[in-house]
Amino acid sequence: MNVLGVITARGGSKGVPRKNLAMVAGKPLIAWTAEAAMSAKSLYRVILSTDDAEIANAGRHAGVEVPFRRPSELAGDNTPTLPVLQHAVNEIEAQGDRVDAVCLLQPTNPMRGSEVIDACVSLLIEKQADSVVTMLPVPHEFNPHWVYQPTADGSMRLFTGETNPIPRRQELPAAYHREGSVYVVRRDVLMKQNSLFGTRLFGYLLNREDCVNIDTLADLRRAEELLTMRQFAAD
Repeated sequence: MNVLGVITARGGSKGVPRKNLAMVAGKPLIAWTAEAAMSAKSLYRVILSTDDAEIANAGRHAGVEVPFRRPSELAGDNTPTLPVLQHAVNEIEAQGDRVDAVCLLQPTNPMRGSEVIDACVSLLIEKQADSVVTMLPVPHEFNPHWVYQPTADGSMRLFTGETNPIPRRQELPAAYHREGSVYVVRRDVLMKQNSLFGTRLFGYLLNREDCVNIDTLADLRRAEELLTMRQFAAD
């Protein structure tokens, strides 16, 4: 199976300006994802989708291909991921390549290693899934059976529609949320169904302690600490 690794990194960012190039544990943030992708055995090719020349140069320095420049209309603050990946597939296929699945890798999740990428691809194949996404358990206080939403008159009702909440934490059913490190989706689900998920979605579970998603300067500092500790442990 030809699984195309796509790193998405636009130049603009509001929470942490130029965060994809921010130095984290001695490397630009984007380099951590590039190195994990290049080390993954399941990706036949890894490309970078960016609108920014400096990010493109950092990607090339890390060994990633930059076979096209992402158009500005696909690099706005509110641009969804779906058309960005569809654009990447169209560009690669126009060059004569064949894509069976796409693995989305975002630089803002630098903790994910190549073994997680390979495990997600293996799960996609093993389960004949439409997609596989890295996930984390939902803390019990945010479980849908304990979460309330307001009605039109301002009163509260359980998100599940039930009358009474489940009384004990131990009785809550498992619930998970998307973690964001890895998304693997089959090509036809992405291109023909216009979906990142399809109807047969599987989750690959991670430990919360091993994850960080960089949206703020505090997240960036946490990533610095975790990656520095990882480097020390490896020495």
